[in-house]
Amino acid sequence: MHFIYNCSVYIAGFFLRVLGLFIPKLKLFVNGRKDVLNILKNELSKETPVIWIHTASLGEFEQGLPVIEALKKHYTDYQILVTFFSPSGYEVKKNSSAAHLITYLPLDTKHNAAAFIATVNPVLSIFVKYEIWPNYLKELEKRKIPTLLVSAIFSKRQIFFKGYGSFMRKSLSAFSHFFVQDQNSKDLLASIGLKNSTISGDTRFDRVLKILEQDNTLDFMEKFKQDQQCFIAGSSWPEDEAIIVDYINTTNANLKFVFAPHTIKKEAIQKLANAIKKKTILYSELADNNPSDYEVLIIDTIGILTKAYSYADIAYVGGGFATGLHNTLEPAVFGIPVLIGPKYSGFKEAEDLVDLKGVIAISDQKSFTLALDQLVSSQKYYKETGEINTRYIAKRKGATGSIMDYIKTLH
Repeated sequence: MHFIYNCSVYIAGFFLRVLGLFIPKLKLFVNGRKDVLNILKNELSKETPVIWIHTASLGEFEQGLPVIEALKKHYTDYQILVTFFSPSGYEVKKNSSAAHLITYLPLDTKHNAAAFIATVNPVLSIFVKYEIWPNYLKELEKRKIPTLLVSAIFSKRQIFFKGYGSFMRKSLSAFSHFFVQDQNSKDLLASIGLKNSTISGDTRFDRVLKILEQDNTLDFMEKFKQDQQCFIAGSSWPEDEAIIVDYINTTNANLKFVFAPHTIKKEAIQKLANAIKKKTILYSELADNNPSDYEVLIIDTIGILTKAYSYADIAYVGGGFATGLHNTLEPAVFGIPVLIGPKYSGFKEAEDLVDLKGVIAISDQKSFTLALDQLVSSQKYYKETGEINTRYIAKRKGATGSIMDYIKTLH
């Protein structure tokens, strides 16, 4: 199986290089990895120990950020290296001050893994949530480097728990310790003989609670919202937008609407704006206009959605009709009701909050209209729904502290 896996990685690498000639995102994926080893050699000091944290993409980076920040604060004489697998994460966070160095992770070949680990020589390695790369893990285990998996969540459908999954199960044995989100994950690991786990919860709760402590002021949102209720659709996809736009065009509710689309390409933004019949303005046009004169605002930039959520009275999180639900915790932490599409299976916090009725899953235009109208018309229902989210998140803080307590026993 190891031979087959290695062959498949090499084959995948070949096709990625070919497809990268035609697909911009894959071009970033391929080109970004070409000079990683030289960057590491030039940017990392051999005299200063390195702690390496690997994240798949932007979501996992945000999930691991509380641990990254705690490490940087406590281990001031160490270098913090963060690697990404996905271009969508790396391109957004490559200049972040959270770490001393941020790079791509080369593909998981035996040669890449050996060269990368030899160059970095980390004293500690941390993988976030579900990144399992057999060659890297084998190399870390061979060199006896402590390796943690944090905010991990496991399910029976994963290959580790299948009869044919022995190769990937063996890779899990490289981890010194697992910090898992729930009892089910701990039990599943125990069922394959891995009892070195702690239920610490999800570090994302620590991350979103910090949002409440930061300055979330946005002058343009102050001027746009005024004293009206505000509905914000964050990370929306066309499937989400079609339903929301239809509501905007037909409702008499006294609401201001904000879109922060997942895709901010000019053509997609213009198509969205053209579909809205009410007075609409883009964020990029605000300098020459009075935001309060408009009923709908489209944020055609990135990096301000989290702060914008602080102005929302009701939020909608996109992706539940498309490729995958985005972060429901960012708006929920402000103690407001959150609406999502129907595809939220596998997103634990969404599953929990739908069951608790703090997040409302809609399936079509009719159910969206009914849910939003009820939230707008009933102050009691609106308040109770938001409070469910506040309580849920507050109860789940502390994962970072549990992980750091363990790390401090190592270094």
